[in-house]
Amino acid sequence: MKRPLVRALLVSAAVAAAIALAGCDPESITPTGRSLAPISEKTLAEIDAKQMDKDSPILVRIFKEEAEMEVWKKNRDGAFALLKTYPICRWSGDLGPKVKEGDRQAPEGFYTITPGQMNPNSNYYLAFNTGYPNAFDRAWNRTGSELMVHGDCSSRGCYAMTDEQIQEIYALARESFFGGQKDFQLAAFPFRMTALNMAKHRNNPNFAFWKMIKEGYDHFEATHQEPKVAVCEKRYVFDPAQPENATRPLKFDARGQCPVFRLDPTIADAVLDHRRQEQVQMANYIARDVATVPFRVGDGGTNSVFAAKLTSPNIFDNNGRIDQVAGNSQIASGAQVPGALPRTPNPPAVTAEPARTSQPVVMASVPMPQPAPQAKEGEAPPEKPKSIAGLLGNLFSGAQARPTEPAQSQTVALRGSNTKMAAKPKRATPVHTASAPAVPHAKPQDAASAEPTAVAKNVPAPASAVQQARKDDKSPAPDMRTAYSSPPPASNNGMLQGAQPVVPAGSFESRWTALR
Repeated sequence: MKRPLVRALLVSAAVAAAIALAGCDPESITPTGRSLAPISEKTLAEIDAKQMDKDSPILVRIFKEEAEMEVWKKNRDGAFALLKTYPICRWSGDLGPKVKEGDRQAPEGFYTITPGQMNPNSNYYLAFNTGYPNAFDRAWNRTGSELMVHGDCSSRGCYAMTDEQIQEIYALARESFFGGQKDFQLAAFPFRMTALNMAKHRNNPNFAFWKMIKEGYDHFEATHQEPKVAVCEKRYVFDPAQPENATRPLKFDARGQCPVFRLDPTIADAVLDHRRQEQVQMANYIARDVATVPFRVGDGGTNSVFAAKLTSPNIFDNNGRIDQVAGNSQIASGAQVPGALPRTPNPPAVTAEPARTSQPVVMASVPMPQPAPQAKEGEAPPEKPKSIAGLLGNLFSGAQARPTEPAQSQTVALRGSNTKMAAKPKRATPVHTASAPAVPHAKPQDAASAEPTAVAKNVPAPASAVQQARKDDKSPAPDMRTAYSSPPPASNNGMLQGAQPVVPAGSFESRWTALR
């Protein structure tokens, strides 16, 4: 009876301490049942199998490109061992550190999580604050706040998990605080910082920053101990120790000059050997000109376990390349997603090339003309009809014509006037015809409903198509007279006033060219 009571008192004390450290109003933050949920029996069995204790210290690492979060726990030998790897449901921004408020970047670097940063009453189920900006970020005048690790699978600068995942991670952190851990380290990296990955990203503008935080990554990989982090001269320093015969403790100023220090001698050999091997391997990869990774395209990423649920089968991975989700063995075999997704998912936005749309070209409903025979160089042009009747006879070869709508009285401009000549096909020699304004293409729905006025049996005339185009084009256009208009009074032996006898206007091709 006493043990559950003591447990309840410890929980209340821990929550009260968290509220006090956060500087919040106790009435505004009320612990919920979700923040008190116990660790699952399955996870407890894993803890015991790996020679760990439920309340032993933890350490958390995040990898953006792989969209994974690792929870490490100290075993009974005193070294950190990997307990679980959680797929990240959503993170926003691109690879690289957060710089300013509103850039949607999720932070990168080394952060410290205290009980006061745990939020049991988050709007995103449960959460803890990453602590951004830390001393390094402030030294560079970087801005931003309230960057969390939380549930609900929705991110705007945060690392979002499913509700089930954050509940277990929250419980692991809570138990470590109960065990006496004052704070735990959160290390956020752009990717797993192996020599190969560093060589692949060597052209990225954040490469210098990544080389610096890789030192902390290497310290942990070499020792499986939490690296001690300090900041001076606006850069990270890992595992510093006092030099021999030093009398004053080390004091670091994020913007000031670094004090004299040395690498902790208890881990120096292991760290330096690991660092040397990584540098040699990276140099070899660069010398072999290993392919570089292109800059990411889009906003954020998600683990492939969630991709099939959030997006279509064809998605983009964290490198901007198309990932065929159907080929993923875990998803194809029906692996269960670790947690429930929100009703309104927020998949990563990917910058795609805009679709090219083309407007359909609608031609007037007239038979395609055949090219008229042209006079060769040095030969006389064919004889021009002497009257309008002859011209119409050549056009329609005896077909009975009916008059069309009377055209407005304006003389057709022929060769010799100031009007520009109509466009001709490149393959034909130039033929001087009556000039006409360019007719814009009609819209598909207008062209389908238009009924052109015919001037001969079974031969639709393009005159109504020209009129319909004029209705679409509200800009004023000069009237013109065509071969389908009523003939003007004849003069000068049946020829139009101003006409020249050298103009071969007796072919359908010449009239069609003027109207195109």
